[in-house]
Amino acid sequence: MNSTTTAPSSPMTARSMKAVSCSVCGLLISKKFSKMRGGRCPRCDSVLHNRKINSLARTWALLIAALILYAPANLYPVLTLISFGQNQTNTIMGGVLELVANKQYVIALIVFVASVLVPIFKILALLYLNLSVQLRWHAIPRTRTLLYRFTEFIGRWSMIDIFMISILIALVKLQAVATVEAGPGAIAFAAVVILTMFAAMTFDPRLIWDIEGDGHDGE
Repeated sequence: MNSTTTAPSSPMTARSMKAVSCSVCGLLISKKFSKMRGGRCPRCDSVLHNRKINSLARTWALLIAALILYAPANLYPVLTLISFGQNQTNTIMGGVLELVANKQYVIALIVFVASVLVPIFKILALLYLNLSVQLRWHAIPRTRTLLYRFTEFIGRWSMIDIFMISILIALVKLQAVATVEAGPGAIAFAAVVILTMFAAMTFDPRLIWDIEGDGHDGE
């Protein structure tokens, strides 16, 4: 009894079909047609690249900067409340604990998820994706692509803490009962969110599928 084994076929990608997708509008066109158009997208006129230029290097730089700022974002106060001559400062976790003490459980959960869990999850997820591409891991490319899409989607919600501080400052100033000032932690936290958003933008998920090909980072 003879048995035959068939090697698993490589996934079909735009590169394998000699096509390129626009990183701005997502249009998929053949490389031959893109050369006829002078290397520009016929729909949005953006410059076409097989992969984002220096994707891994730029993502690493942004992630390292975000990691450096993540500590002061959580250790330094995000706001200072001055009322009747008394100063009260709160860090992110201090604010969460105070909300819990005041039985504001829903708001405390929203702040904790948006301001603590989401930023660290996004940093760790992008670190994992960058390492998986750089070390040329073959495992679960589809799952890693879905992880990237999820990470890119939730990143913007990290700014909810900054929005809450802005609204609180505006309300207190209108009532003229106290003074609220954003602390250094708020600046560091906003920088972490912005850096991780840019890191998600610079990472090219198509690199995940390049393991079977030549895997050049940016053309």
